[in-house]
Amino acid sequence: MRRFRPSSGSPILLVSALSGLLLGLCGLPLAWSLLTPLPLAALLWLAASAPTPRQVAGRLFWGMGVYFAVQLWWLTDFMAELTRLPWGGLFVLPLFAIEGGFFALLGWLAARPFSEPLARVWALAGGWVLLEWLRTLGPLAFPWSGLGYTLLPAPISQSADLWGTLGLSLVVTLTAASLVSLALRRFTAPLLTLLLWVGGSVYGLTRSHADGPQGQALLVRSDFDSFGRASGSLSFEQQFQTLLALSKARRPGELNVWSETAIINAPDLFRAPAPGLYGVYQNGGNTAQSWDGKAPGRVSYTKLKPVPFGEFFPFSEALRPVYALIFRLLGIPNFDPPPSGTQTKPLLLNAVSYGTYICYDSIFAWVPRQMVLQGAQLLVNVSNDGWYRGWGVRQHFQMGRMRAIETRRWLIRSVNKGILGVVDDLGRPVQTLDHGEGVLHARYRLLSGQSVYLRVGDLPALLLALGTLIPALRAQRRRRRELL
Repeated sequence: MRRFRPSSGSPILLVSALSGLLLGLCGLPLAWSLLTPLPLAALLWLAASAPTPRQVAGRLFWGMGVYFAVQLWWLTDFMAELTRLPWGGLFVLPLFAIEGGFFALLGWLAARPFSEPLARVWALAGGWVLLEWLRTLGPLAFPWSGLGYTLLPAPISQSADLWGTLGLSLVVTLTAASLVSLALRRFTAPLLTLLLWVGGSVYGLTRSHADGPQGQALLVRSDFDSFGRASGSLSFEQQFQTLLALSKARRPGELNVWSETAIINAPDLFRAPAPGLYGVYQNGGNTAQSWDGKAPGRVSYTKLKPVPFGEFFPFSEALRPVYALIFRLLGIPNFDPPPSGTQTKPLLLNAVSYGTYICYDSIFAWVPRQMVLQGAQLLVNVSNDGWYRGWGVRQHFQMGRMRAIETRRWLIRSVNKGILGVVDDLGRPVQTLDHGEGVLHARYRLLSGQSVYLRVGDLPALLLALGTLIPALRAQRRRRRELL
């Protein structure tokens, strides 16, 4: 059979970039995200059909660079406002190139042992998942925009309690690779992938809510300008009084929950209006504290994963002169990053264990997983989403929903700006508020028990990702036999 191979050169790089654009648009937190395997299949085939490993890498670089530009375009807005320069968004372009570079390296590695395009497609499908896992590690960890989140609108998303969001990313890449196989009239792998979809969907449709004691809380949504807070143009006392006024809506028995760094001066925790969970900037650290009306709890939580290049600067010792030069050019004082946390202990209040984590921590599945393994009965995400723009806010909320499915715990979110809400143990929003100052009288369930994902983590997804080498090797051998 004669096979179609895309031509090389600039036109095919433009087509690769277009595939990345469509992949990025499908990956937005909208109902059409289920279409993600279609542009992914196109991108994988375009890359895998390149004559040389270097060209495979080039096509993936342009495709994925554009993908991240679409997914993270809201960062350009953030950078322009932070630097107060109309062209400040250009400072984000290297991030898109770095992310594209990781996938280019993946393409080069997959193309070295495999010359057959279909074999490369399957190697890329598994390697993609391994790369998503690697993006959760190290000082440059930035696992935003994983493919698994695109399956939230589908029943199969409920299988995240078995193998996590990483397992759902594997479903997406397997589906894309199967579409390529189907186009080449290879039917075994597509049939197995179809059975996976059917089984996962049946599993998802049969999941039901777990029962447990009911809890209640007053969730507070403030609407402060985050840049104004950072510059000091909005006084701490003014912010505190606004939060006090909003908390007057609290009903008897409700836990009071305030957002990340809602309390800027740590002693103000002693002025907290009621027992609850509060985001507190304390001793230079970004923390969450419980308050029983008399004293803070013995355990506090310090943010575990500060944002790279936002809340900490990777390799700061080696690159200190470079950072100092950039700060000087932008008119920003040298930044002393807050200390990072070292433990994932839940906060205890009135004999209830609250898995409380801060903002960016919510995109790392292992943070709430470790908290639930230590007894958390409810997930609590306190966040300041005022830095985000556009779909960044929705993406952050979407990731939180997946944490609820993985751990089978209800989730409550208290935010400055962003989406205030209650998410059930099926990952479904029950109550939300996404604009203006306001409160929600949250009702939720306190749950126990452990999902499969809690016990085994990402191991099943990683092992199955390695299993894609089987169809890759089969395709390579088949092609060799055809050439003999």
